[in-house]
Amino acid sequence: MTSLPGGSDQGGSTPERRVLVCARCGTPADGAPPTTWTCSVENGVRQYFCDTCSRENLRAIEGRLDSAWW
Repeated sequence: MTSLPGGSDQGGSTPERRVLVCARCGTPADGAPPTTWTCSVENGVRQYFCDTCSRENLRAIEGRLDSAWW
């Protein structure tokens, strides 16, 4: 087994859990990413959008427009 440089397979602190927020309106998610949210990778960055923002911009999402165009 290999590990990343500077990493350790033993010990160390546990990573802090980040709160997931909608990239459009800022609505926070409770816990894990909800199954109703949309995930988009734009310019190599993963972004999540809440179900409300996803529904309001469905045509732009299906047309593969970056969220900057919505």
